[in-house]
Amino acid sequence: MIDKSHTEPGALRQSDSVAAYFVTTALHRLASRPQRARELLEAAGIDPSWLLDPLYGVPADAVTRLWLSLTAELGDEFFAFDSRGMPRGSFAMICRSALHEPNLGRALKQCLSGLGLFLADIRARLEIRNDRAVIVLDNRIGESSIRGVAEEVYLSMVMGVACWLVGRRINLERTQFGHSRPPHRTDPLLWGHWIQFDATHTEVEFDASQLALPVVRNFAGLKQFLRHAPEGVVVRFRNRSGLSAKVYRRLKAGSEQDWLSLTDMARSLSMTDSAFRRQLEREGFSYQLLKHEVRKALAFELLDDIELSITEIAIRCGFQEPSAFHRVFRQWTGMSPGRYRVARTGHGA
Repeated sequence: MIDKSHTEPGALRQSDSVAAYFVTTALHRLASRPQRARELLEAAGIDPSWLLDPLYGVPADAVTRLWLSLTAELGDEFFAFDSRGMPRGSFAMICRSALHEPNLGRALKQCLSGLGLFLADIRARLEIRNDRAVIVLDNRIGESSIRGVAEEVYLSMVMGVACWLVGRRINLERTQFGHSRPPHRTDPLLWGHWIQFDATHTEVEFDASQLALPVVRNFAGLKQFLRHAPEGVVVRFRNRSGLSAKVYRRLKAGSEQDWLSLTDMARSLSMTDSAFRRQLEREGFSYQLLKHEVRKALAFELLDDIELSITEIAIRCGFQEPSAFHRVFRQWTGMSPGRYRVARTGHGA
């Protein structure tokens, strides 16, 4: 049975949204034609005043319409971020080539190679570092105003396709960006809980064992997938107002002892148990996995507090034995909590 978690870029819900800064940056090539930019925004159903707040939640279906009109306007599926760009139909060609591969590792290499045929300024490679798989970017885009978002769109495309190919969500464990921390928030459900800025380059990391996952999609499914791609892939991947994000925030705002059962959480959101489960699955999560992500977030936050010992942090995160916390943390990051703390803060355990 195929788990369609986080894999189908179909119809978006009314509550789905994308941060306004993404929309603003997508319009960068129309900066010299403000009237045309306004026309495209209004035709997509986007009020230009929304873009004054970088974090304003622009309805995702409107962002999808804008993406399609911009692709037609610019003749580029990558918003003309790149000096060479992606002509219309490029994304479909890349997906078709990756679909021939037997597993995620080979499909990812094929996807990155395909993108490299079209893009001149962003290139990427897949590296294996012990038990971690790392997608490393080489970004030669000189315009600082678009550099970061261009990387986010690139990685959203790659990971969106990867998740679809194997029929399951691939959670990123670590992300480092080669640009400064942006004014907008970074999303731990998107980029993982270990996020660094001002690095020498951008890269994302996940468990290398997932590279062995078989490609479960076929050409019949590809046709449906491409009806909403690449715009559906990226917009859904970047959705910050879905049910999973709302549940994550609720859990994180309280202590574990006060967490509601699945039934009570669903009821608090005016949903049935089955509808609650289905929507979380559609976004690539389960209620149990979201609770796990909140515990993980707590661990990373507490490790930044050098006044707390590793043992205290383990207890606060719900581990009865520090050894269990060490074992799980190594699974998350490939290193011990103490080594992570030194790398992050410069202080020992």
